[in-house]
Amino acid sequence: MRARQAAAKILAAVVDRRTSLDGMLDPENGNPAYRQLNDADRALVRAIINTALRHLPRIEAILDTLVGTPLPDGARALHHVLTVAAAQILYLDVPDHSAVDLAVEQAQLDPRNRRFASLTNAVLRRLSREKATHLAATQALPVIPAWFYERLISVYGEAHAASIADAVLEPSAIDLTVKSDPSGWAGKLGGLVLPTGSVRLPAASGAIPALEGFEAGEWWVQDAAASLPARLFGDLAGKHVADLCAAPGGKTAQLVLAGGAVTALDQSGNRLRRLESNLARLGLSATTLEANMADFRPETLFDAVLLDAPCSSTGTIRKHPDVLWTKGPEDIEKLARLQERLLRHALTLVKPGGDLVFSNCSLDPAEGEDMIDRVLADNPDWRLIPVDAADWPGLEEAISPRGEFRTTPAMLPATAGHAGGVDGFYAVRLRRNG
Repeated sequence: MRARQAAAKILAAVVDRRTSLDGMLDPENGNPAYRQLNDADRALVRAIINTALRHLPRIEAILDTLVGTPLPDGARALHHVLTVAAAQILYLDVPDHSAVDLAVEQAQLDPRNRRFASLTNAVLRRLSREKATHLAATQALPVIPAWFYERLISVYGEAHAASIADAVLEPSAIDLTVKSDPSGWAGKLGGLVLPTGSVRLPAASGAIPALEGFEAGEWWVQDAAASLPARLFGDLAGKHVADLCAAPGGKTAQLVLAGGAVTALDQSGNRLRRLESNLARLGLSATTLEANMADFRPETLFDAVLLDAPCSSTGTIRKHPDVLWTKGPEDIEKLARLQERLLRHALTLVKPGGDLVFSNCSLDPAEGEDMIDRVLADNPDWRLIPVDAADWPGLEEAISPRGEFRTTPAMLPATAGHAGGVDGFYAVRLRRNG
């Protein structure tokens, strides 16, 4: 019961108050109802919430059909109780009678919902009897909010947009960036070498810290798409490099391994300490600086700068299904303006002949191609350096006609024993004329 109550409260915070899920599930500072649970119940809460968010439009459509008359305005809490129960009945390995009985009891315990206990019982028992019918009826309904689905169609076309939406329902893979010998580590860990050079672990690989190579610092967890921006620089031997929004440090580690003398910035001291800890495990070193990059004005310009900018994170919806319920079109536009300000400042940090790679994990061109066009139009001493598809076999689909990387969760299909997909990422390489 306490787990279901916590799940309903957290779901309400995500959907109604647009609160980030990660913060509420933090074991030390998260939602109080969640923190009071034991590990097993916390795992159940996470399973319920993630499942409910991944299937929310379909669950809500089914509940609308079963309830018939819309619930009164004051019954929003009941809606979340029904959603939590429906997620269990439709998509989780929970006995239907347990989901129904606990939801009814939950309604009876809440003074706001007590008068709807009989309705809760009737709706959920009917759902249990008719689940196959309702699942079939909603199978074609996109599982992402309508506002975002329409944006995807306008950018990617209907077929690709549908594939991106469907990818939300697929388990997210765990990818590793290795210091060297991807094939060797794939063999040791039962993994698969991806076109990015990353190693994708098989499903159910176990706890990451227990895997061979973790303690020795031979690799780190990094989505395959997230490894692309740093790879665009190529060899950095003898070059001074700035990583401007560096934590947690995966890209910093790549830049160090490429030979760069790296200065890693982050405005959060806690995140910077995490970066330093990660680099220490890997046996790598970089100069770290706690600073807001918008105020960063070094005495000497850099040969190369990486700006992996704060963004809407819409490319990470497989791992973070709450993103599309806590963000809206206005957030995308606001973040695009922030990225543009950061990029314009980052350009001033690069010496003539130097390179800048801009990236983020958004699927929206407002945070990528559209913004880059404006910045380049105002800076004639900068030009785009196209990615050559011939250098990236297996990733041709992710390279735009003018040579930018644009990955989506629908790319890199699943193979036997390995999940498919990557995070949605945008990355472009720019060069200042010498």
